[in-house]
Amino acid sequence: MKPSPDADADTYIHGTDPEEQARLTLLNRLTNPPFLAWLDPRPTDSVLEIGSGLGILAREVALRVPQGEVIGVERSAEQLAASPAGTPGLTFVQCDAHHLPFEESRFDLVYCRYLLEHVADPAQVVREMFRVLKPGGRACAQENNILVNAFDPDCPQWDRVWERFVELQRRLGGDARIGKRLYALFRQAGFSDIALSLQPEIHHAGQPTFVPWVQNLIGNVQGAREKLLAFGLASEAEIDGALSELRHLMTLEDAGAYFYWNRASGIKPKS
Repeated sequence: MKPSPDADADTYIHGTDPEEQARLTLLNRLTNPPFLAWLDPRPTDSVLEIGSGLGILAREVALRVPQGEVIGVERSAEQLAASPAGTPGLTFVQCDAHHLPFEESRFDLVYCRYLLEHVADPAQVVREMFRVLKPGGRACAQENNILVNAFDPDCPQWDRVWERFVELQRRLGGDARIGKRLYALFRQAGFSDIALSLQPEIHHAGQPTFVPWVQNLIGNVQGAREKLLAFGLASEAEIDGALSELRHLMTLEDAGAYFYWNRASGIKPKS
């Protein structure tokens, strides 16, 4: 579900082809408003976004800090090439999230979203977030625990392939359930005042968000089809059955989809 690769191209589970870029744009439209409300940047904040992807979220943050600045870092050159240009106070830098090219105590607010599930060493990335924060600064992360996904009516074919999607990400070096580890990662990095919360995704038939949300889920598996097959984790028939099940779900008048993102925030102590 992640819109911002910070891994090598052969290990990033989602890819960067045009269909995937369109899916990620859709996901931003669905999830940015509640995330921004939670992030709540101050107008004068110096902000670092780690794993900017297409830069859509970074632009929205920049519009909320007119007297501050936003720097978005991203490893993928393809994603950076698609990032928006011309927004005052917004710049992008290509780098590896494990080794940020900034001095200590540089930013008021540092955040990442849908990133830690993909990196080789998430603990190191969170330590870097801590390092570049000013004392008293705030760090935020929002991540997946994708097996909390549920539908009514049940979609057992999808559930089986979704579990194999999780295994595929593990084999690629990621962790599709890292959201449940956020408290430990923040605590080990040295943050205080750690607060956990959830960003719910509850979509049902008749809502304008229902079909786009299910389409986003379908896009995850479609994008990973070749890797699922290559690793022997699912057959063509199993993948087609799972996708057909969700396409049918979108036609039902009484269907619902339920998910949540895991969130953590923490403060860098002043002493």
